[in-house]
Amino acid sequence: MSRIRVRHEERDRFRVAIGAHELVVDQPVPAGGDKGPTPTELFVASLAACGALYARRFLVRHGLADGALTVTADFAMAGDHSRVSSIVLRVETPDGVPPGLRGALE
Repeated sequence: MSRIRVRHEERDRFRVAIGAHELVVDQPVPAGGDKGPTPTELFVASLAACGALYARRFLVRHGLADGALTVTADFAMAGDHSRVSSIVLRVETPDGVPPGLRGALE
């Protein structure tokens, strides 16, 4: 089993240990922070990174170029800012993805 450890530093800032890697999550400047992405941004980024990994593996599996692969995540918060209300992932691939594979890739 893997472990991720989150340790409070000060105010709303936390240090996240993921294996041998560490990063900081914080709140934006207006909320007294900005030493790192917000936890919500990190959550959405993790979904985008997973999408990018699996999109790349799909391209490689089908013998397609993966060099210009980009995944963009747009997200919106609920009106009361209590949760993420929507996330849209957009996969941009290099030219050459046959139309018959496009749907499977997406």
